Amino acid sequence: MDLCNRNHIQALLARHGFHFSKAMGQNFLIEGWVPRDIAAACGADSATGVLEVGPGIGPLTQQLARQAAKVVSVELDRRLYPVLAETMADFDNFTLVEGDVMKVDLPQLVEEHFSGLRPILCANLPYNITTPFLTACVEAGCFESLTVLIQKEVAERICARPGTADYGAFSLLMQYYTDPQLLFTVPNTCFLPPPKVTSAVIHCPKRNKPPVQVLSEAMFWRTVRAGFALRRKTLVNSLQTGFQLPKEQLTEIVTSCGLEATVRGERLGLAEYAALSDALYQVLNG
Repeated sequence: MDLCNRNHIQALLARHGFHFSKAMGQNFLIEGWVPRDIAAACGADSATGVLEVGPGIGPLTQQLARQAAKVVSVELDRRLYPVLAETMADFDNFTLVEGDVMKVDLPQLVEEHFSGLRPILCANLPYNITTPFLTACVEAGCFESLTVLIQKEVAERICARPGTADYGAFSLLMQYYTDPQLLFTVPNTCFLPPPKVTSAVIHCPKRNKPPVQVLSEAMFWRTVRAGFALRRKTLVNSLQTGFQLPKEQLTEIVTSCGLEATVRGERLGLAEYAALSDALYQVLNG
């Protein structure tokens, strides 16, 4: 059975009485090159354990299972469990975890299923969980890399540089923990049903250490959040949303870091935010 053949897919789904759910963001791949190229990009091999999220009917799952030592897929939709039991029946290195991945303890799952293996994430992610789930992944720090098919706009946001319209706090978060690379785009015609947006595959290897050193990571992220709180305002005005300090004092702190008093938060990169957060930390902690 070709899991990217439209006729085969429709016959499979009809056999199981399955209908697509918009609420779950279900869009199944119908072009075989997409799951093949995603699996190749993630670098899975015989020493790798792969976590997949939202396997659907299993086209990417099959490709991963052919490469990796073990594949664990988390699926929320109960209607797909018997479908996956059929499509993955020939793969004894596949495990289905039934439930909501947003409620899963990721480090515990990795420890339980991937002992002795190099753990990575590879998935065609549901659009509606992309940002919170990737945030959870990088903060957990338990994957060597993340390779995901997501909305193109989100992929561009992750890779965005300072001063661009796509750049924001999420860009900094992903670039702090990983080294994001946008690999290729995937047209909406590659899906059934076709989404209204173009997708893209992004590969994010985990950094061995953060690209900047800070006195306090908590202060660093507090500073980043405040810096983007009011995008149309100056950095000084925006920082007032997160720090109960006089505007004059905030201006002095900003300029002491070599920044213009009128700069906006979207112009600062990781190094500038690191310097600013350290300055704020020293002021607030004596």
